[in-house]
Amino acid sequence: MKIISMLPWADWMALFTFFGLWVGYAWLAKVRGLRDQSLIATTNRYRQLWMVQATGRDPRMLDGLITQNLSQTPAFFSSTTIIIIGGLFALLGTTDKAAELVREIPFAQPTPILVFEFKILLLVGIFVYAFFRFSWSMRQYTFVALVIGAMPPPADFACQQLDRQCFSERAGKLVSAAAETFNDGLRAYYFSFAAMAWFFSSLALVLATALVVLILYGREFRSDVLQVLRDERF
Repeated sequence: MKIISMLPWADWMALFTFFGLWVGYAWLAKVRGLRDQSLIATTNRYRQLWMVQATGRDPRMLDGLITQNLSQTPAFFSSTTIIIIGGLFALLGTTDKAAELVREIPFAQPTPILVFEFKILLLVGIFVYAFFRFSWSMRQYTFVALVIGAMPPPADFACQQLDRQCFSERAGKLVSAAAETFNDGLRAYYFSFAAMAWFFSSLALVLATALVVLILYGREFRSDVLQVLRDERF
């Protein structure tokens, strides 16, 4: 409870702004993404088409290889996140030296050791959240592999014994969910960079958070890649 009294009101306001922009942007990206076709929503269309093609392939070795390659990215980030969390806990043991180093920066505000440790714990919390999202994305890709492996032969779909659309939609939703979960973890990495600005000042935290939101918005709704994927001829 001591941290409540030691942390200035400006820092509390900056912290609330940080989480407010993070949660608010995540909600906006999800709601507006369905209407304006964000990057993740547009690529979900391709994932659905991929699963439609998978129902007509036999054998489905190519689809298994694609799923394995997709799962390697969240696996890499999961292991990297564990290393980062370990480094942050190691930093907690040398906060006096780290705080002294930050004080030597001209525009950095002097920070008590307890407040400095609280800021490190904020970063730990962000990366713990990212780890859970990355590891859950990995598991979802294993479910995608199971669904692809359980698909019946294309001949069963051709003679209409089974519903091809039902199988492809189910698999498409799973691979889309895995991609969106990975996107949540990646977004946490972006906001962790904004959180690092809090070591300098509360104003730096607010400005860095706003900058991260602008960068994410540009990439998800205004990027050149999105314009290519939105090709109306497709």
